Amino acid sequence: MVSTDPATTLSSASVSDLWDRVFGAQPVPDKWLVIATGLLALAAVAPHPIWRISRNAVTIAHEGGHGLVALLTGRRLDGIRLHSDTSGLTVSAGKPTGLGMILTAAAGYTAPPLLGLGGAWLLAAHHITLLLWLATALLIAMLVMIRNAYGALTVIVTGAAFLLVSWLTEPGVQAGFAYAAVWFLLLGGVRPAFELQSKRRHGGAPDSDADQLSRLTHVPPAMWLFLFHAVSLCSLIGGGRWLLGL
Repeated sequence: MVSTDPATTLSSASVSDLWDRVFGAQPVPDKWLVIATGLLALAAVAPHPIWRISRNAVTIAHEGGHGLVALLTGRRLDGIRLHSDTSGLTVSAGKPTGLGMILTAAAGYTAPPLLGLGGAWLLAAHHITLLLWLATALLIAMLVMIRNAYGALTVIVTGAAFLLVSWLTEPGVQAGFAYAAVWFLLLGGVRPAFELQSKRRHGGAPDSDADQLSRLTHVPPAMWLFLFHAVSLCSLIGGGRWLLGL
């Protein structure tokens, strides 16, 4: 005679349901929703007054990129700071030169568009909930390394938004939020490189990522700016095609 424990059965069913919810495929949203979220993201990036606020989200991705690559290349991540003027600072310890330092410095401006490209790939594969949960996990991991109150508040609010949407809302709302977030990373990843180029043209940002990379590699800053432009624009084109199903 085989006895089945109801608690064990319920637990197994719950784990199975959670697995299906996170890793299963969700319905493809209507094309109008994809286009509407793209226009909404553009409205958050293009006007300067709105960009001064929304740019905080790009800064999170920028500094998170520095931090993640620093860890992946064997450096010790000492902390990340996010400031109310949308600037940020990531401090890592290790060899001051070499490939690890170069990759860490190059990760900032390339992280937002590449994250957007990865998000577009997940959405093209209909993994909307998985994208939201991965974003939440990355934000929680980043929170551990935040070293100032404003930065902690910014990451907590952003992470809470992803968590609440992924856990409490209907599939249509999840799809709209996920597509808007990915469009924002793709579009918002383009503007910072142009802003940096403008600042450097007027003698500003003497210690920018491009200038640090130039000192590390003896390659002119303009070449690193070209790389930032190339990554962001190619990510926007490729990611946009995935999102639109082209």
